[in-house]
Amino acid sequence: EVQLVESGGGLVQAGDSLTVSCAAFGFTSDHYAIGWFRQVPGKEREGVACLQVTDGSTYYADSVRGRFTLSGDKAANTVYLRMNSLGPDDTAVYYCAASAGVVASTESFVLGYGVDYWGKGIRVTVSS
Repeated sequence: EVQLVESGGGLVQAGDSLTVSCAAFGFTSDHYAIGWFRQVPGKEREGVACLQVTDGSTYYADSVRGRFTLSGDKAANTVYLRMNSLGPDDTAVYYCAASAGVVASTESFVLGYGVDYWGKGIRVTVSS
């Protein structure tokens, strides 16, 4: 059984940086994709970033490209989302997500296709 466990959320000020982590348990190979989505109450869940573990390719949503960096530690089965230049619009519950296998593209994953597993979510609040 695959489990995704997020950590590192919290309250920061605008302009600050924050790194959130997602530990993935239960995968038996590196043939999967993993990434982050976020959701604000009353709005649809938004894809943020994706890492295709097999080849290391990544994709970022336009709203975070250039500010967020997704990286992975295969040995620890953990991915890290480094978020720089945070603003109030980045306030959301952040969910780690993963696929059961290699996805067609990291972009499609960020659009919500091929997501099979979800973490419980962690809150990130950015004060102005």
